[in-house]
Amino acid sequence: MGDFNLALVIVAIVVCIIVFLFNVYLLVNYQHPDDKNQAYFPKFVVVLGLSVAVISILMLPADVANRQACRHAIYNGACSLTLPMKDLWLAVYIVDAVLVFFVIPFAMFYYEGDQDKSIAKRIKSALLWVGTTAIVCALVLGILYGLIGKVDFTVRHLSSTTTSFPSSWQDFSSGQQCLSGSHQCAAYSASASAEKTWTMRTTFPEYVVALATIVGSVLFAIFGGVGIACLPLGLIFSFIRRPKAVITRSQYIKEATELGKKARELKKATDALHQEERSGSKGRKWRKNVKAVEKELLQLEEDVKLLEEMYPQGEKAETSWALTVLGYLAKLVLGILGLIVSIAWVAHIIIYLLIDPPLSSFLNEVFIKLDDIWGLLGTVAFAFFCFYLLLAVIAGAMMLGLRLVFITIHPMKWGATLMNSFLFNVGLILLCSISVIQFCSTAFAYYAQATAAQEIFGHTLESLRGIKYLYKYNVFQIAFVVLAGLTLVYYSIFGWRRRKPSGRFQLSS
Repeated sequence: MGDFNLALVIVAIVVCIIVFLFNVYLLVNYQHPDDKNQAYFPKFVVVLGLSVAVISILMLPADVANRQACRHAIYNGACSLTLPMKDLWLAVYIVDAVLVFFVIPFAMFYYEGDQDKSIAKRIKSALLWVGTTAIVCALVLGILYGLIGKVDFTVRHLSSTTTSFPSSWQDFSSGQQCLSGSHQCAAYSASASAEKTWTMRTTFPEYVVALATIVGSVLFAIFGGVGIACLPLGLIFSFIRRPKAVITRSQYIKEATELGKKARELKKATDALHQEERSGSKGRKWRKNVKAVEKELLQLEEDVKLLEEMYPQGEKAETSWALTVLGYLAKLVLGILGLIVSIAWVAHIIIYLLIDPPLSSFLNEVFIKLDDIWGLLGTVAFAFFCFYLLLAVIAGAMMLGLRLVFITIHPMKWGATLMNSFLFNVGLILLCSISVIQFCSTAFAYYAQATAAQEIFGHTLESLRGIKYLYKYNVFQIAFVVLAGLTLVYYSIFGWRRRKPSGRFQLSS
């Protein structure tokens, strides 16, 4: 069959089907009972968005496998690739950008619209918001593309004289790479004057992907940097702060009474906010109070769950306590494994990306050696490290959302997740997935060399006017490592402390 690999096509189709079915399973089991048998359009957007995000990450290992068709070719254009990966990358990320900036906001505006209004009015209101956003985005994209939508490639101008084909190669060596009279034929020995700048206009789809990557990279550096540390440390400190023994019935009654008082206070505050909403006074103070109530509700749910763990009830109370103990042990094991992966990630960033020249290719060599053991082992490990970054982004967003006023909380809970929380998290995952792919293609450039992803994210993106300096000076990588270090310090100081129940809750006046 030549260079065409039928197995790769079959695997790609099967993986896409499995990803789609798995995302449907997540939606069905995570959705809130109030959303059952309704909100079909937001559900479709959630499944589509999750599928695009997961498939986009799996495309990088597929891109590496796709290039294996060219391993015996003198140059990449001398073979026929199985999959048109560059076209697929651009298509997936254009869909990604459309979902993040248009479809998901429309679905959220429609879902959160006033339920007393008709469907037509809710659609009209959502279209008005999204239409305004589309006009602004189109103007910004058009102006930026027209003014600075070019790439500047630094190249070396090389030249050489010609001579008859020699009968012996003794005249050439590492010290004499050029023909006599030529001094500009070898890139390594050419003078600085041989460097020139080659300017060309990038394609509009590539420019859209580049700008979306910049937006995602900002969020990725913040949430990913925090999450790469808090994801494993949160699990480990959850084990450290675990309940050590079952409490007495009198202690349970006392704690339950306090939680009941807190619940009544929150209900009273919620009713007051609903009254303000109906009266039309939804100002800055109202949004601040809503944020405060959301935080207190989450803390109340955590307190209730912890109390149920410390005082299991029913006929299977002993079994429930045993499962609780095993659950915390599992968190400890997963936390230790996650900590190893996080340390490996941070060490790889420092060793391979921040130090010039790199001290070692580190994880690149690990993946290559794993591929030598079994063909897909390195690819699976490669995909795992990329997925781990996405999990870190979600963990970082949740941690900062609980502590910063300007970040909205959208928790994901089994059987109790509303569609607006689903849509928010899917949008976050989609936006950061572009940056995860760009980050992985850069961090694992040696392993993923000559791929279509590296051509888009490694060559075009890092040479784009106005943007290239962010990558030239490793701004996002440095921010990622610094935030990971600050999060480690935070957990070292505050992670040991058990959270104390908050006092009486009142709305700010």
